[in-house]
Parts: sequence; C-alpha cells; structure tokens
Amino acid sequence: MKVLFVEDETKIANFVQAGLKEQGFVVDYCDNGDEGYLRALDNEYDVIVLDIMVPGKDGLWILKQLRRSGRNVPVILLTARNELDDRLEGLNLGADDYIAKPFFVEELAARIHAVVRQSVGTRQNLLSVGSLKLDRITREVTCNQQAIELSSREFNLLEYLMRSPGRVFTRTQILEHVWGYDFNANTNVVDVCIQRIRKKIDSIDRANWIESIRGVGYRFCKPNLI
Repeated sequence: MKVLFVEDETKIANFVQAGLKEQGFVVDYCDNGDEGYLRALDNEYDVIVLDIMVPGKDGLWILKQLRRSGRNVPVILLTARNELDDRLEGLNLGADDYIAKPFFVEELAARIHAVVRQSVGTRQNLLSVGSLKLDRITREVTCNQQAIELSSREFNLLEYLMRSPGRVFTRTQILEHVWGYDFNANTNVVDVCIQRIRKKIDSIDRANWIESIRGVGYRFCKPNLI
C-alpha cells in the first residue's frame, strides 16, 4: 500500500515513516505543501496522510483542490490543532478521517486501513483475471482456487500490475510505486521479485501471467493475451 505523507516536523516525520514501513507500507515523504500537492497530482497513492499546517500550500488547500479536480484518494488530516471548527472544515472539504497529535503510529496505521477499506468498497476490492484472484482487503491471492502465499512486497507488486492488465510498466515505474522514490534505480530487485511471483503462480498454473517486455519492463496479461 503506497502512502503520501506530508509533514514538516522532522521528529514526527521520522517515527511515522519508520513505523509505517515496519508494517509494510511504502511511504513517499515530503515536508512542504507545494511538493506534496504536485506529488498527489502526478502519482497514484492508496492514501494521503496530510498535516494541515505545512509550509507552502496548507493541507486544507491541498485537500480542497484534490477534491475539486475529482481525485477521490482517501485523505487523513494530521494536525496539532484539535478544535471542532478545524475538524469540521476538513471533513466538509472531503477528508476521510482526522487524527490529532500526539498519536501512536499503530493508531494511524489502523486509520489508514479503515479509510482504504471504505474507499475500496466504492471501487474494486477484488481483482480477478482468469483463474487468478487478488483480494485487496484480506490480501489473499488464489489461482484455480488454491491459495498463493506472497510476501508483502510481492503482493504489492502483483496488485500494481493486476490493476491494469495489458499495460506495460517500466522497471522505474514499478520501483517508484512498490519500493518508493529513494530506492536505487540500478538494482535488480524488480526482476528478482517478479521471478519469485512467477515461480509461486507457475506451481499452480503455468499460463505466463506476467510477461517480460524486452528493454522496457513487465505487464500483466489480459485473458486474450495468454
């Protein structure tokens, strides 16, 4: 699950990033609203954790513009201010939840899962292509009704590809979404992870679900491409 985290307080930013990464989240972090807004527009996130009081464009402005542009990504507002007017303004602008400092990272993680579950309920929580099925809520994968045990990273990569069957993703795109911006682009971790996923699926169905596109990257095959 990929999170955009916008927060300018270094101490909070460090412990939140560490805590979320320990629980399997991919965290894309920035410390100002201007950069946060651009990242929210240019990338696909599962959820945005947004401090109201950040340098540049403030959190409420960012939220307002995202909703005006039709972007329905779940947003959790994070702030030291806990007055009723602030909470109501954020919720009225389209925030999915609101958490006040100080807080436990475990609570934030639980809130993230909750808003994503609610959001997915209106979108698609079950990805299904042929005999392969992936449940984004329970994080279970089956092929021909047999369970496939995937690591958190393998699950996130497979989910990313299955969201857009037939679309070719470069290794850089996969790295940015599944591993995060600060990962070494010259690494072969994408290829290694793909090989592990293929091996696990092939033990049940040797249909070559994930196709290598030479010199480009990978795509998850549509049924008529298999």
